[in-house]
Amino acid sequence: MNNPIERIFEGILWNSRYLMVIPVLVGLIISLGVLIVTTIDSVGVVIDVIGYFAPAADAAAQNAARLAIISEVVGIIDGYLLAAILIIFALGLYELFVNKIDIAEGSEFASRLLLIRNLDDLKDRLAKVILVILIVKFFQAALTLKYESVLDLLYLALGILFIGAALYLSIAKPAKPDMKDE
Repeated sequence: MNNPIERIFEGILWNSRYLMVIPVLVGLIISLGVLIVTTIDSVGVVIDVIGYFAPAADAAAQNAARLAIISEVVGIIDGYLLAAILIIFALGLYELFVNKIDIAEGSEFASRLLLIRNLDDLKDRLAKVILVILIVKFFQAALTLKYESVLDLLYLALGILFIGAALYLSIAKPAKPDMKDE
């Protein structure tokens, strides 16, 4: 029943899953690059924070420096979260397509973050981290906007409301259907 051509083809097809090592390695390399760039940016922010304590010419310059520092810190958080997404992505692809990570199986920490069993697990974990990045980006944008009218503040409030709803929906457990006999 199983002819040699079919066995060879199925072997090639099955072993093609090892191609997923390529995006795993690329994800790890890009994650390392993002970590390095973000850490260098962090050093710049530390220098800015030290410079913040120098006497300023006026209160407006001091306030602008404060907002710039806060915005830079939010950008740094964003960079580190992006690196985390790339690592989760790489680990998830490896576990789904190549092999389970034996060292993670025995780790108490891994069960909270990794151990991806299917594509839904991977999508769920990535979606939550991406949502946090979007929230951080929204906060960063909100810091730099000029609020000139009541409508601008209303838009900000609506944005915050939508973010709250997105967070609630990402955490809320779906209701289980009632199994009563009707």
